[in-house]
Parts: sequence; C-alpha cells; structure tokens
Amino acid sequence: MADISFHNEIIQPLIHSLTCYADQNAFFIKGVFYTYRQLADAVEGIRRAIRSLRPDNGMVALLAGDDLETYASIIALWFEGLAYVPLHPLQPVERNLNITGQTETKLLLHSSQDHPLIKNIDTKANKTLCTATLAASHADMSDAMATPDDSLAYILFTSGSTGTPKGVCISRRNLAAFFNSFWRTGFAIDCSDRCLQAFDLTFDVSIQAFLSALLRGACIYTIPYGQVKYIYAASLLMEHQITSAAMAPSMLTYLSPYFDQMRVESLHTTILTAEACPTDLIDKWFACAPNTEIYDFYGPTEGTIYCTAYHLRRGQPPLEAHGTTAIGLPLANVKAKLIDDDGTPLPQGAKGELCISGPQVTQGYWRNPERNEKAFINIEVDGKCDRYYRTGDLCQQLPDGHLLYFGRIDQQAKIQGYRVELGEIEFHARAFYGGAHRTVAMAYQNASGLTEIALFVEAPTDDPSPLKQYLTSKLPSYMIPSQVIFRQQFPTNRSEKVDRMALKQSL
Repeated sequence: MADISFHNEIIQPLIHSLTCYADQNAFFIKGVFYTYRQLADAVEGIRRAIRSLRPDNGMVALLAGDDLETYASIIALWFEGLAYVPLHPLQPVERNLNITGQTETKLLLHSSQDHPLIKNIDTKANKTLCTATLAASHADMSDAMATPDDSLAYILFTSGSTGTPKGVCISRRNLAAFFNSFWRTGFAIDCSDRCLQAFDLTFDVSIQAFLSALLRGACIYTIPYGQVKYIYAASLLMEHQITSAAMAPSMLTYLSPYFDQMRVESLHTTILTAEACPTDLIDKWFACAPNTEIYDFYGPTEGTIYCTAYHLRRGQPPLEAHGTTAIGLPLANVKAKLIDDDGTPLPQGAKGELCISGPQVTQGYWRNPERNEKAFINIEVDGKCDRYYRTGDLCQQLPDGHLLYFGRIDQQAKIQGYRVELGEIEFHARAFYGGAHRTVAMAYQNASGLTEIALFVEAPTDDPSPLKQYLTSKLPSYMIPSQVIFRQQFPTNRSEKVDRMALKQSL
C-alpha cells in the first residue's frame, strides 16, 4: 500500500484535470455546459469561504443538489482535508436532521436557500453556507492540504433495520485503494469521453461515475432530480452520444421495450451495477449498443463502491446462476472468502456467505459498535488472520476464481424442510415474461404459522394461472408460490433498489 495514497490516486489527478483541461467541458447539467476552469474557480471560491468556518471534527454536511456547486464542494472539502456527509434533498427533513445529529456536523453547505432543511436547521448550533452565492475565485491548487490517508473522505448513510440510518465511514485510504483497483480492471476513459452520471450523490456508485470522469478530464452528463431517469438517460445516450455509462440493470429493463428504436453506437463502455443483473439483458444491450464493452461490477458500500468485476464478452454466454450474471473476480485490492453459517471458511466450489477483506473495506460504522461486531469478523486463511466484512450475499467460487451470485442469505427460505433459493423462482418467473417484467419472491408466515412463498410481478394486473402453470413445469411443488401479486410499479428504497420490506408489509 505504500504507493497507493489519496494524494496520488485522487488529489494529483484532479489538479491535473482542473489545470490541463481548463477549456474543456467538465459537466453538462440541466442543459448547460460547465468547463473545468469554471469548476476550478468554483472549488477555489468554496475553499476560501469554508476556511474561516472549519469544523473541529473535520466533517461537513452537504445538501447534494444537481449543480456545479455541489460537485465543486466535494472537491473543495477534500482539498481542505475535510470529509463530507451527503444529504439527499428529496428525503424527509427529519431523516437529514437525524444524520447531521449523529455526525455532529456543525457546518452545512447547500445551493438552495429555499430548501426546507435550511429553514428547519438550528442556526444557533449550526452554520450554513450557500455555495450558489459565492463569488468564483481564480484557482490556485498548489496548496491542497496534505491529510493522513486514515482520515475520512465521506460518510454515507444507508437504511438501518432499526429505522435509524447507519453511517458507513469511508477513509481516504479506502477510496484511493478503490480507484487503484478500478483502473486495473481494464476499464478506460480519457478526456474525449462523455460520461453518464445516473446515480444520486447519496449512493456510492455516483462517486465512481463522476470522479472517474474528472480524474481523466472527461465530461459528465447528469440527470436532474424529478426526471424519469430512464427516459432522461435515453435522451442523453442518443442526443449527446454518451461514450461511457454506469447504470442499474433495472434502468435497462425499463428501456427494453424501446430497444428496437435505440441504437447507441457511441457507447464504448457500459457498467451494470447496484443490483443483480439478469442475463437476458446482456445480448439485448449488446445489440442496442454495438460497440460497447460491458462490465458487471458488484460491491457493498462497506467495501468502497465495487469489490468484484466481471467483463462480459460479446458472443460468449455469460457465467450465471439462476439467470443472474456472475459478479466476477475480486478486484486487485480485495480478498474474498466464503464461509458457512458458523463462520468457518469453505472449500472452493461450496456455496456460502461472501466475505471481503483488504484496504477498500471500511473500518466500520459511525459510532455503532454493536453493528460493527456483527458485520466484521476475523478469518484465518493459510495461517494468517485478516479482518473481513460479511456481505450477507450467497455466492459460489468457481475453480478459475469467478464468483457466482445466488442472492441474499436472508432471501433463502425453508419450505416443508427444503432450503429454497428465492432467486431461482424469480428467474423462472422473469423468463415466463421474456425478461420484460421484474419479479420478487419472498417467504412469509401464513395464518397457521407455516412458511409460504409470495411472488410479486411488476406488471399490470393479469391472470396468474398461466404463470403458475409455467412454474409448475420448471419447479418442484414446494417452490410454487401460494400468492402471485401484480404491482404496476415496485416501491423503491433510497438507493433506488426494490424495497422488499415495503412489498412484504403489503402481504
């Protein structure tokens, strides 16, 4: 790790881009282009403003808007040796206040005076700074602060099972190790690229999407809040000839009815991430984007964005399990190990819970020792004991090292004494509809206390009989859902994944 530092992997490349590509476009936001010079000047203006407000704990809350000032704020905070805590502008004020309370952030950066959070925050205990009103300053980045790599880069808050958000602490070392790994996968962009940024800034994939572009002098095209994401993304892909895009597979699912009308010849690289990727999407997207390479990236927030990668090859059937694309090989700075229910390492070929280790893995959750004790364990391999994060994902490692993904451990169920992988039911149901509809299977307790299976289908109300008949031809009787429930649209959580808890509560 001696040659992997935040300064070398992040700060120096950012300074290079801000100075060497000054006249090139850095962002396309709400129909307006912004150059690297404008970005650099905004960074410098924010840096000057926050120096007199520097918080003692090194953390600053950031109300994450879709504007140049928000992205400039992230860079300015890093240049000043500070960490940011992003707050989603569309989330409840109470939730955002909970996050600022947990982290004890006393400074809030924002770009909108009218936001309800600004009106509700205690200004006696907290300082606020509207970055949209700051005058831009000529950039001088020679004094970017040297900060220890063990310092925080950001804290992302994810949903907690208790109803209280839990903060994942990502250090500068974690982020530096990730980008060192990321570039070594073969993924490549340069200053001529036009990159899609389709994720909210409170979701970690957004950091890869915008930062990888900025590190190489490319231009980032964002999707404004309030837009229908897949429609807006489609217009950017075709009208602006996007060359590199990171997307959730569900975005392609929503776009699939229009694939016959789409041809995205400019796209040379596609990242599919944030959720399990159905294999039936791959060939369809290859046909739609005839010049693209496709990477399936996997990773929990606790492992810093991505931990494994699978490079799919055009014309070759992908490795898969129950119709879900493999998650591939561990990244360069990640070690993977599978364990059984008792935490014992498993031999190659056995299914078990995926655990990850290495410099990308967080040191833990913000002020949550109980959660840390459950989520992180020590595993001894070949006489060496390392700290691993338990992902909660069920995987199998093939002889060549590739990992197959079978879903969440908690998405397994015992029905009539049989262990059932719910992902297998989802796969066959999805196949019945030709991949056109998303499906979610889950176990529940009936009135008699027995475990049954409910299958949700994201489609207009339909007769479930043909689907059940099809499933009967593919699955044993104990795996046939007792209920098939149609939903016009699935509820989503704050990470824009299917909200399984909300579905289960509707039973």
